[in-house]
Amino acid sequence: MGFGLGLGMLSAWLLVRTVLRIGELLTLLTLSVFIAVSLEPVVAWLCRLGLRRGWAVLAVAGGLGGVLAGFVALVIPPVSAAVAALTADVPRWRQQLRDHHSALGRLEDHYHVIEHLRERFGSGGGAAEVAGGVLGAGQVVLSALASVGVTVTVTLYVMAALPTVKRFGYRFVPGSRRPRAEAVCEEILSRVGRYMLGNVATSVVAGAATFAWCEVWNVPYPAALGFFVALMDMVPVVGSTVGGVAVSLVALAVSLPTALATAAFYVGFRLAEDYLIMPRAMRFAVHVHPVVTVVAVLAGGSLLGVVGGLVAIPAAVALGIVLDEYVFPRTDAA
Repeated sequence: MGFGLGLGMLSAWLLVRTVLRIGELLTLLTLSVFIAVSLEPVVAWLCRLGLRRGWAVLAVAGGLGGVLAGFVALVIPPVSAAVAALTADVPRWRQQLRDHHSALGRLEDHYHVIEHLRERFGSGGGAAEVAGGVLGAGQVVLSALASVGVTVTVTLYVMAALPTVKRFGYRFVPGSRRPRAEAVCEEILSRVGRYMLGNVATSVVAGAATFAWCEVWNVPYPAALGFFVALMDMVPVVGSTVGGVAVSLVALAVSLPTALATAAFYVGFRLAEDYLIMPRAMRFAVHVHPVVTVVAVLAGGSLLGVVGGLVAIPAAVALGIVLDEYVFPRTDAA
C-alpha cells in the first residue's frame, strides 16, 4: 500500500511538472483550437456553397492573410516616414545638445547625458551589454515567430480535420447518449462562432470610432490607426488599451491638447465598450448575461492573460449550456 501511494504521488508530481514545462505549448494549442472553432461557421458556409473543405479552409486563410497584408500596406508608409524624420532630426539634436542656450543643451548641462553614455558604452563591458541585448531581442523575435508559426499551422490542421476530430470525440460517449451529446456540442460550437462574430462587430465599431476621431482632430494616418485599433480590440482586456495609447502618442504630432483629448476619448470609449457595447453584443450573439460577460473576461484575463480573456466568454457559454442540459433538469425534478 505504501509503495502504491508513493508511486501515485510521484506520478502526479511528474504529471504536474510536465504540464508546467509545456504550459506555453498548451496555451498555443488552446488558442489554435479556439481560432479554428471560431472560423468554423465561415468554413461551413463555404462548404455549403459547394467548395471542398480543404479549399474552403484555404479560402478563409487567404482572406485573413489579405486583411493582414492590407494592414501592413497601410502601416508601412507612416513607419517609413517616421524613421526618415527621425534620421533627419539626429544631426539637429546633436547640435542642440552642444548649444547651451537650447532646451536639450540645458538638459545636457544639468544631467550630462553624453558623458554617462560614453562611460556606459565606451568600454568592452558596455559593448558586451549591447551585444547581449541584441541577442536577447533576437531570441524574443525568433520565439514570437515560432509561436506564430505553431499557432497558424495547428489552426489550419484543426480547421481541415474538425469534422473528423468531432466524430472521434463522439465515439467516447455511449451510443444511447451520443445524439444528445452531439446536439450539446454543436450548440456550443455554434455559439462560439457567434461570439467571434460579435467580437468582430465590436472591433469594427472601435476602428470606425478611431477613424472618425482622427479625421475630426486631423491626427495623421487615420485609416492605419483605425485598422490597428480594430485588430487590437479583438484582444480582450489589454487590446483596446494598447490601441488607445498608440493613437494618443501619434496625436502628440498634432499638439499636446489633442493628445490629452485623445487619451480621454479612449478612456471613455474603453468604459463604454467594456460595460455597454461588449456585454450587449455578447448577449445578442451568445445569449449571455452582461454580468457573466464582464466577470468571465476579468477572471479569464487574471488566470491566463490574453488567451484566458479570449476564451473566457466561450467557456462561460459552454458551462451555461452544460448546466441547462444536465444539471438543472435533475435539480428541478428532485
